[in-house]
Amino acid sequence: MLSERIKLLRTARGINQVDLAEALNVTKQTVSNWENDNILPSIEMLVKIAKYFNASCDYLLGLDNERVINVSELTEQQVAHLVVLINDLKNK
Repeated sequence: MLSERIKLLRTARGINQVDLAEALNVTKQTVSNWENDNILPSIEMLVKIAKYFNASCDYLLGLDNERVINVSELTEQQVAHLVVLINDLKNK
């Protein structure tokens, strides 16, 4: 499940393995190994991956399917715009 979630989040963000590797300060081969289920990231790296993708560790591990967006640094007006956008996307 972890391998699938990492790849899903990476491709949804429109980045390649090299970009993710650079963002996490690992090699492209490491990212490839995660995505191919050859190795598992350390707990510390799992947290770093979760923070990078703004996802919970539970989501990455397949224990939870809920995705959450942290809007704590946004204004109420910005949050309202996001709600409208999310509703529009749901209705398409």
